[in-house]
This record gives sequence, C-alpha cells and structure tokens, in this order.
Amino acid sequence: MNFHIITLFPESFSSYLNESILARAIKNKFLKVEFYNPRDFVKPTKVQAKKNKPYLRVDDIPYGGGPGMIMQAEPVAKAVEVILKKIKNPGSKILKTEFTTGLRRNKNVKIIFLVPDGKMFDTSYAKLTARKYSDIIIICGRYEGIDERINKIFKTDKISVGNFVLTGGELPAMIILDCMARQIDGVLGNFSSREEERVASSEVYTRPEVLTFKNKKYAVPKILLSGNHAKIEEWRNHGKV
Repeated sequence: MNFHIITLFPESFSSYLNESILARAIKNKFLKVEFYNPRDFVKPTKVQAKKNKPYLRVDDIPYGGGPGMIMQAEPVAKAVEVILKKIKNPGSKILKTEFTTGLRRNKNVKIIFLVPDGKMFDTSYAKLTARKYSDIIIICGRYEGIDERINKIFKTDKISVGNFVLTGGELPAMIILDCMARQIDGVLGNFSSREEERVASSEVYTRPEVLTFKNKKYAVPKILLSGNHAKIEEWRNHGKV
C-alpha cells in the first residue's frame, strides 16, 4: 500500500515513521510513504525569485470575511495531480506541473480530505479502505482550512478522527496511516495478533503476579491464572465471569 501525504510540514512525520512497526514495514516494503509540500507547486513572484530562499505563500484571506487564512486550492490540486500522474506512470520523476483538469483517477486510489466535521474515522473504514485501495492520498489542512473547491475538482472522502479541532491534519494523518497499515498482511508479525480481530478485555496483565506499590498489593485476577481457557475467554469478552 502506498500513502501519499500532502502537507506543509512533512518533517513532522519522521520521528513516528522511523520507529518500531511502521519503520520495519517501510523497510520491508509492505508500505511506502511519500510527501508532497504544496509550497513546491507555487511559482515565486518576480520579487521573490530574486531572493535566495523566497517565502512561497499558499494561503490567503477568506472571501466573505472572517478570521485567519485559508489554504489556496491550486497548490493542493497540483500536488494531487502530480500524485495521480505518478500512480499512473510509476517511473515518473515529475515534481511540478501546470494544473489541468480532467485527469481520470485510477479506481484503486482513495483521496482523504481531513476536516473536523467529516465522517468519523474508525477501524471498519480502515479495513475496507486498506482492502480496496492500493494508493491512499491524505490531504492535511492548516490555518482555517483548505479552499472547498478541492472537493469539487476531486472526489474525496471528508474524514475526521474525533470531535475536536487540531492545529493541522498531520496528527490525524498519522492516526489513519497507522490504523490502515495494521490491516496489511505482513506489517504485524502475526496478522491475527491485531487487537481488533481478537476478543479482548481492555484489562491486560503480566508479571509479577502480585505487584507491591507503596505498601499496597495489587494481584492479577485469579481467573487469568486458572488455566481454564473457556472461562478466560468469557472474562475477556465480558470483563467478568
């Protein structure tokens, strides 16, 4: 599975992707993650071009008034188009493009547009998407959001990871990537070890059998020490027997 992340802050993903299960999955080529910065699709003005490192704006004030700034549609649309072209032609080295409408999207591509009021992301969505699509494009917003015309140009899934507002879409993108990656056979050492596929209480215990902390003893539930697997499974399913 290939993840294509559109974000103004690609470096924010590095620490999470370079550790543990996801790092191993990327190394073993079970998944691939690529980043596309909308600033790479903005042409500098004549004044900016004269500077060594010009600041390339991707935001502007909202029509109709209101606080904050809005990410412009065109840089994001250009990024999506480059991704679609790369998927269609895997050997392509295209980094920048003039935006043109009408590019037919491969049926194996899902575009996720992260918004606070979108459809709630859950494991069922992750499993269905991972099973059906080979390429996932995730658009991370910033500021007061992204120009709505992105959703008129491309057919996207508006997705939220919870009833709260974050500074940007990078953390939700990591959540989605992590959850979907778990659905790929080979990412986890044992595919059946996925918690979502097992009957499991939210309570888990390991050694020592009796933990002493500040002169108080905390014991493992006796049922887990009984060896009666039917009763243990019932306990895990219902939390008690």
